[in-house]
Amino acid sequence: MEKFRLLFQGDSITDAGRDRSNIRNLGNGYPKYAAEMLSREFPDIEFDFMNTGISGDRAESLKARWEKDAIELQPDAVSILIGVNDTWHMDASGNWMTEEYFESCYRYILSELKSKTKAKIIMLEQFLLFVPKGSVHPAEFRADLDRKIQITRKLAREFADVFVPLDGLFAAACIGNKPEKWAADGVHPTEDGAKFIAKHYVDAFKQLDI
Repeated sequence: MEKFRLLFQGDSITDAGRDRSNIRNLGNGYPKYAAEMLSREFPDIEFDFMNTGISGDRAESLKARWEKDAIELQPDAVSILIGVNDTWHMDASGNWMTEEYFESCYRYILSELKSKTKAKIIMLEQFLLFVPKGSVHPAEFRADLDRKIQITRKLAREFADVFVPLDGLFAAACIGNKPEKWAADGVHPTEDGAKFIAKHYVDAFKQLDI
């Protein structure tokens, strides 16, 4: 039986301290917990889990390394969680990345997956529980992220096989829970936050026709 090659791609939320010299080291974030859950839920599937997420990446960063870190691996499914750095890294300067450029880069990586692989596409929405302390432009931070979330949703309708709406899911999870339970700085998940993402990820994965 051939292994089912599942690739996790994205920024620090995916990287989660992984050993970058070994793509099968999943780090300590949601990919690790999702892999554990999937292995239990699908005992008849032999998974080959890979993680090529890199902390700090933006959509343009993924575009630059997409051939090597995604296409050449020929995965059966790809998970993509990207976008918060496309807002966060622009905050200090106030030179916000345009929605058009964000969409262009994101559309490129999705189009490449469609044309060069047979991979199922699992898109996860970027999220923000609260604006990180030290933000130079706190009001614009959320507004800019919201505009880019709408782009992610539009692209998901066009390209994704399944979509995990994390910004909305975390908003609901903060009713009755402090946001810090899920992400101490509003962005990077705690262990509880990573397991929360993994649970909803696995729920979405079950919808795939594999």
